[in-house]
Amino acid sequence: MTERKIIHIDMDAFYASVEQRDHPELKGKPVAVGHAEKRGVVAAASYEARKYGVRSAMSSVKALKLCPHLHFVEGRMEVYKEVSAQIHEIFHRYTDLIEPISLDEAFLDVTENKRGIELAVDIAREIKQSIREELHLVASAGVSYNKFLAKVASDLRKPDGLCTIHPAQAQEFIDHLPIESFWGVGPATAKKMHTLGIYNGRTLRECPLDMLTRQFGKAGQTYYDFARGIDHRPVEPTRIRKSIGCEHTLGKDISVKSAVIIELYHVACELCERLERKDFRGNTLTLKVKFHDFTQITRSTSTGTPLHTLKEILPLAKQLLAHVDYQNHPIRLLGLSVSNPKEDTPTPPPLTHAPEWIQLQLEFK
Repeated sequence: MTERKIIHIDMDAFYASVEQRDHPELKGKPVAVGHAEKRGVVAAASYEARKYGVRSAMSSVKALKLCPHLHFVEGRMEVYKEVSAQIHEIFHRYTDLIEPISLDEAFLDVTENKRGIELAVDIAREIKQSIREELHLVASAGVSYNKFLAKVASDLRKPDGLCTIHPAQAQEFIDHLPIESFWGVGPATAKKMHTLGIYNGRTLRECPLDMLTRQFGKAGQTYYDFARGIDHRPVEPTRIRKSIGCEHTLGKDISVKSAVIIELYHVACELCERLERKDFRGNTLTLKVKFHDFTQITRSTSTGTPLHTLKEILPLAKQLLAHVDYQNHPIRLLGLSVSNPKEDTPTPPPLTHAPEWIQLQLEFK
C-alpha cells in the first residue's frame, strides 16, 4: 500500500495579514480585525498584537488594555474570500484533492501529484514560496502521512513554518506531544484528561480503549488511534455540510427573561432563514450561550423529525434555555445550530467542540 503524503497549509494571521498587506502603514504594527467599540470583539490579531496577549474572540476592551496602541481595522470578508480563492488556485497546480477547513487552511493529498514531485515537503515549500511571491502573504505547512500529524506539524513552527513528521519518527514525537496539542482536545477535555493522569501522547497511549470510550464516548476511539499515529480519514474535496448555525453578540449583557426570549426569537428566525436558503434539515438543535465573563456553554436536544421551521425550533430552543442560569450570569451572546441530518451515517466524532457556526458576517453588535 502506498504511503499517503498529506500537507496541511495554514495561513499565518490571515485576516490581519491581508490588512497589513493592503495597508502598508500597518506593517510591523499590532493589528486587530474587528470593532474597537465597547461591545466589539477581536476577529483576528496580527503576530505583533499576539505578543501582547491579544487573541481572536477577545473583547476589544480587554485587547486595548493589553495593547493600548492596537490598530483596529474593519473586516472585509469578501476580500478574504477572494484571496482564499487565489490561494486555492495555487494548490490546484499540484493536486485536486483539496479539503478546505476554513478560508485560511486546507489539507492537500499529494500522494499522486500533477507535477510528479516525489517529496511532499518539496511541494509544501513551493506552495509557501508561491503564496509569498504572488500574494505577498505567509503560510505555515505541515507534512506527514495522515491528517492528524500534518495538522500538528503545521502548528509547530509558526509563523512561516515548515515541518515534516516522518513515519519512523511519529511514535516518539507523539509520545512527547502535550495533550493540549492533540487535535480535538480543547481546554475542558485537557482538564479532564489531567485528572485521569493523561498529560502527553505516551500517557494517553497507556490508556485502554474501553477506559477512553467510557470517559469520552466515541471520541475515545479517536484519541486511542491518534496516540498510535493512526488516522485513516481521507482528504475529502467535497465537504458534506453537517450543520448550520448562527449567533448574535448582544448590544449589552442581558439577564431579564423577557429580553432573553426576544433575542432567542431573533436568533431562531435567522437560523430558519439560513436553513431555508440552504435547504438543510437536521435532527439536533444546539443552543450556545456565552456569558458576561466570556465563559460559555452548549445544550443540545435531538428529535425524531427533521428541524426546519420556526414552529419546530423555537419551542425546543426555549426548553434548552430553561436549563440555563442566566439571571445570575448575564448573557453576552446567543447562538443556535441545527445538525445531524437524517441521511447521515455514523462517522467518527468531529475534532471540534462546537457545531460549525456561521458567524453573521464579520460584524459584532
